[in-house]
Amino acid sequence: MSPVTTTLSSDLAMYAARVVRLIRQENAQTAGVRALSMIDEHGPLGVTALAQLDNCSQPTMTGIVRQLRDQGWVARQPHPSDARIGLIALTDEGRAELARVRRANGELIASRIDRHPEHSAEDLATAVAVLRDVLAAPTDPEE
Repeated sequence: MSPVTTTLSSDLAMYAARVVRLIRQENAQTAGVRALSMIDEHGPLGVTALAQLDNCSQPTMTGIVRQLRDQGWVARQPHPSDARIGLIALTDEGRAELARVRRANGELIASRIDRHPEHSAEDLATAVAVLRDVLAAPTDPEE
């Protein structure tokens, strides 16, 4: 890996984190939205798995899931191979809320991009492709 690639990759990580912070500040992102997003990305999950993904305690995630359930955004469903375990799944209302939040996030970022007419839609498509590919890359360099 070249030093230029390492430096640009570091900048990519830093600016991606700053974009996330901007969204959280401007659109008041909650732990519940993070949980909805994780369920959307990974499919139905147990509370323990959700807590591990979010780097929080199981009791904290239990409270988050309870709030999401009370709002009608998630529902408990049986685990296909272990009836003792419940999985947390998105409801149609939860999918709609996640879509609403993502649309608001997109509008926020689009308004920032519009302030820079030197960046084209192709530039944005390239940035999205790079981030998507980074997230899809195997975590083990030997894979």
